[in-house]
Amino acid sequence: MGAMNRRDLMKMGAGAMASGLAAAGPAAGLVRASEESVKQWGIFEVAAQGPDSGNPFVDVSFGARFTIGHRTVEAAGFYDGNGTYKVRFSPDTAGTWSYQTTGSASELAGKTGTFDCVPARAGNHGPVGTAHQFHFEHADGTPYFPFGTTCYSYGFIGAPLDAETLANLKAAGFNKVRMCLLPKPLGKRQPAAMPFERIGGAQPPQAEDLSDSSTSSERFDLTRLNPAYFQHVEERIRDLMSAEIQADVILFHPYDAWGFKAMGAEADDRYLRYAVARLSAYRNVWWSIANEYDLVKSKSMADWDRFFRIVEESDPHGRLRSIHHSRVPYDNAKPWCTHASLQEFDFDKSAERQAAWNKPIIYDEIQYEGNIARRWGNLTAEEMTRRFWQAVIYGTYATHGETYMTDEGQPVWSDAGALQGTSAARILFLRKLLEDSGTTGLMAAENPYYPNAGNPDRLILYYFDYHRPAEYEFPLPDGGNYTATLIDPWAMTKTAVAGTFNGKSKITLPGRPYLAMLFEKAAG
Repeated sequence: MGAMNRRDLMKMGAGAMASGLAAAGPAAGLVRASEESVKQWGIFEVAAQGPDSGNPFVDVSFGARFTIGHRTVEAAGFYDGNGTYKVRFSPDTAGTWSYQTTGSASELAGKTGTFDCVPARAGNHGPVGTAHQFHFEHADGTPYFPFGTTCYSYGFIGAPLDAETLANLKAAGFNKVRMCLLPKPLGKRQPAAMPFERIGGAQPPQAEDLSDSSTSSERFDLTRLNPAYFQHVEERIRDLMSAEIQADVILFHPYDAWGFKAMGAEADDRYLRYAVARLSAYRNVWWSIANEYDLVKSKSMADWDRFFRIVEESDPHGRLRSIHHSRVPYDNAKPWCTHASLQEFDFDKSAERQAAWNKPIIYDEIQYEGNIARRWGNLTAEEMTRRFWQAVIYGTYATHGETYMTDEGQPVWSDAGALQGTSAARILFLRKLLEDSGTTGLMAAENPYYPNAGNPDRLILYYFDYHRPAEYEFPLPDGGNYTATLIDPWAMTKTAVAGTFNGKSKITLPGRPYLAMLFEKAAG
């Protein structure tokens, strides 16, 4: 890292190919050599031709220093195949930036140039960071509420399922996707490519039918990454960025048939640095160090800590970082964690977790809406909706997932493909409720009866869960003047209650379970 602090870069963007250097093929979102200006929070890319003999992934280094005023940022580059080396950078500040390349080969080092960063266009709010203690916001100050879903195989499942997945994500209104960077088995379907070069041929030796517990017969050269694989994944990330969807990129996972979960420290670290160099400039990228890290028996706690440090130190853009567990939660108080990613649904313990970690919490796996035999994969849509409301009312967030049985050869939604359930519309309804309320994030309040959260000088949200009171005396702040709206989360209706309220206010209720009441401070 150069003179600039990583946290100072949370507002960074934009992209152009440096003049006078060799340009690779065009890619959406990357500004080309002939253009002189770069949009804030986009991607600036420098490409140069260098050595293609030996092993460029091991033998050659490339990078650049980017400077504006007294700030300098160092970014590592990566080998993209065919003798092409690239470095990407996402500037946060409008103005003229200069750069100088560095490299172990003479033809890569010492290239210089400048580019102008211009303000972002409407709709580009910049990368997401943490804010207001337990919440999130974009770099331009726009609140961000993570209402995401799980599509583990979206990055490598290939056409036409990747396009179908993106269309479904847009229609459903999810604004974050948990996706694996390393492949996981897809049954009889082969991943679009593999992340390392195969030993003994460019194609798989046979059409293997692989499950999460299978072992493939393929072998790979772990010193040689496959640029084509990562190009395919980053196309999917760019598609998400264009749709204003965050990509929560999972770097390791236990569902592996090829040995990638047990590569050894040298290969692990090389892969991590390569991934960060390629992807960190995309403003919608988050880093999840692992999914269910405690099921990866080849790694120790010291390994996971090291991976966090490598990602933090290698990422000039300071993207969000978390790690996901199965049974044993990671110590999310460690300084390299930006937020907690949990596999739990005991939302009533959120206050003690917030007190221990002082960070936002996303319950990234609260089991799945679906109908498969596994106990974690057959929630009703009503229960999935309920769990989202519980997460929000405790001042936290949740992530959706689906595991419906499908025809043979078709993925379930937790991998990619078609959305079958009915909770997504209700989840979007809750997301819009928060976005339209003007809150920067709800803070949970202590209440011996019904959980509530809000910002008392502006709004308070109650959720009755499975209780069904026919009336309730709400302990509102004295001196306020609040309007009241009765909310049915399943029917997705909002009904205004006549009058305004302050102090202890008794209101007649329908006597049905799973309702909510929103109080908003009246103007004047």
